[in-house]
Order: sequence, then structure tokens, then C-alpha cells
Amino acid sequence: MIDRRSLLAGLASLPFAASAACAQSSGQPPAPATGGALRTVRIPGADVEVPIVGVGTARRYDDPQGAEALAPLRDTIRRFAELGGQVIDTAPSYGRAEEVVGQLVEELGVRDRLFLATKVGVDTREEGVAQIEESFRKLRTARIDLIAVHNLRDVDNQLAILRDLKSAGRIRALGITTSSDRQYEQFEAVMRREALDTIQVDYALDNRNAAERILPLAQERGFAVFINLPFGRDRLFGATRDRPLPDWAAEIGATSWAQVFLKYVLSHPCRPIAIPGMAQVRYVEDNLGAARAPLPDAAMRTRMEQFIDGL
Repeated sequence: MIDRRSLLAGLASLPFAASAACAQSSGQPPAPATGGALRTVRIPGADVEVPIVGVGTARRYDDPQGAEALAPLRDTIRRFAELGGQVIDTAPSYGRAEEVVGQLVEELGVRDRLFLATKVGVDTREEGVAQIEESFRKLRTARIDLIAVHNLRDVDNQLAILRDLKSAGRIRALGITTSSDRQYEQFEAVMRREALDTIQVDYALDNRNAAERILPLAQERGFAVFINLPFGRDRLFGATRDRPLPDWAAEIGATSWAQVFLKYVLSHPCRPIAIPGMAQVRYVEDNLGAARAPLPDAAMRTRMEQFIDGL
């Protein structure tokens, strides 16, 4: 599986490579995200409005070694907070990501400006209590904004723990996550029977299965939606890397392929929050550009689907 970072590193040596934020072949770097307000959505439970693009930390924050490796991650979080970003999503299963995020957020002094989300992914109540306490320690915070049950592991026990923590004021919101359509049937069942604040699911312009039942149900139930893998797994950047942006990209205010892909995700009627991986300032500036108006309407979304399906 090729992640975005690896793909872009390989493309950097090619003559058609564009910005490091995306493989746009026009030769023009994407415009920094500096103008216009970031669109926001409300997180139930936490009762806060957060911008619709956040930072994902899987694979990028898992094990940086030394000051040189930490520097770009620190700059990324600093710039993200400067531009008004809030959501940083992590998990105990992402190597040292919780620990790294906690260290950098504390060093930058930006904890009160961020919405920190993590997960619990174990098989018993006792393991869940222990893992969650470790998350508090690693993130260096007395309150975590969101904890979700990761990939539905031991979902009943873990949700019970999270409800207790929410009642005690130690977390603000709770939810469930998946990144595989093999779990969608079980995921939907939990969504129907449980009082949740959020869900997290995989969804992208080339991976639209969640839009059939999961996303409409979240909208019906009033759950906030976080989107993992908003760039797909390995196809979107590869399929478009040697192509200029289509003319219709200007109609949605997209100046890079990354913004095209994100704006498609963000324009779903459930009003989701996308959490692409970001480990460099240029990714932050590019990706946050997608959180600004305009977003595609229904006709444009169909046009975008037809375009990518035809590649």
C-alpha cells in the first residue's frame, strides 16, 4: 500500500511533479490557505464548533527519532493552530503518535486551541481502563475531547467506560470508528442502538461505499462524522499525478488535487470532518484550503465521481 507521503516523495524527482502537498502537474504550487473563514461543524456532546479539516497522525507521527525528525511535526502543529485548525486525531495503535502529539502540543502551548481525539482498541474492560489512562498520560492533558472505540473492539464494554468518563467530565464526546466496509453491517447496528456523539469511517472520491448507508444514518441520528482515508488508499494521487486540474476545479475554489479530493468528501450532506495525514506545513496550508467556500453541489459531486471513475 502506498501512502501519500511515499507517493509524493517518489514523484518529487519527476518532471511533472508539482507541490509537495499534491501531485498537480500544472507547475503551479497550491495557494496557501490564508483567506476566508474555515467552515465548521458542531460536535455533539462536546457542544463545540470545529473546522472541517483536521490532522491525522497514523504513520506520520508513529516514531520520530530526535530533534530533526520532530521539527517538521512541531512546525505542522504550530501552523495548523495558527490557521485556526483544531482537530488532531490519533490512537494508541499509531506507534508513539499520542506521546509525540502530547509533547509537541505542550511545548507549543496550544492545548486550549485544539480538539484532541484518540481511541481505545482493546478486548476487555480492564485493558480499556488501562489504555485510556495511558492516553491521558501520553497526551499530557486532564481532559480528552473525544475518545472513540477503535474498529468496534469490545464495543459494549468500552462504550460503558467512555460514558462513565464523559459523566465525570474527563472526556467531552465519545464514538466508534472503522476503516473497513467489512465492518459496516456491525457498525450500522451499533449506530442504531447506541447514543453516540461521533462516528469515524473511511470515505473518499474513489471509495464511496460509506455513502450508501453509514453516512445517511449518521445524519439521521445527529452524529458528527469524521472521515479517515479521505484521499483513498493509493489510487487518487496516482491516477491524477500527471494531469492538470480540470477546468471545473475553479468552480469549487480548488487549486490542487488534494483540495479537489477533500472538497468532494467535505461536501457530503452529513457535513463531515476530514482528517488527512499532515506532517509538513505545506500539507496544512494546502489541505485547509479545502475547508473554505465554495464546496461542490450535488451536480458537481456527480461530475467529480464520473471524472474519477473514468480514469
